Amino acid sequence: MTEAIHHFIEQYGLLAVFLGCVAEGESAAILGGFFAHQHIFVLWHAFVAAALGAFLGDTGFFMLGRSFADHRYVVRLRRRPGFRRAYRLLNTHPNIFVLSNRYVYGMRLVGGIAAGLSTIAAPRFVILNAISSVIWAVLFSSIGYVFGLGAEHFVGQAFLRHERLLIGLGIGLTVAILAWLIARHIAKRERAKEF
Repeated sequence: MTEAIHHFIEQYGLLAVFLGCVAEGESAAILGGFFAHQHIFVLWHAFVAAALGAFLGDTGFFMLGRSFADHRYVVRLRRRPGFRRAYRLLNTHPNIFVLSNRYVYGMRLVGGIAAGLSTIAAPRFVILNAISSVIWAVLFSSIGYVFGLGAEHFVGQAFLRHERLLIGLGIGLTVAILAWLIARHIAKRERAKEF
């Protein structure tokens, strides 16, 4: 069973990191770094997969806002908590907003749509988004890599290969659940501010 999981992660792990980073992907980037530490794939491959996923995700949200402003999906997203605030920040500080949007959990989608609806030029957004994506990918993948070093030091060299994989999956699940709980708390607070 664990050999099948190991083989699956070797074959599709980078694709999973890429796809996870297209959306709200901190946990995917962290897992990419953790599995790179476990020598399942190379660390710079995890960086590239995370950066490309983050870049393409945010650029897609930007294009969605820019090209389909009146579509019901975009209109519904504009009603989400925090959209007005994101749009206001984007129009007052566009460079800072695009560079920092991905670091505020739960705001990537709303921020990308808001950027698409704003007056920021597409080439400017793409350049700033590329810079932000690379920094973000290196930061979160490195956190996963360093956590792998810490876990190995804490538990010792006695890990077997399948135990490392299961611990990595457990870490990813824990990070995802914590991120979801934090995002839910922030969204609740934003809704309360808007009323």
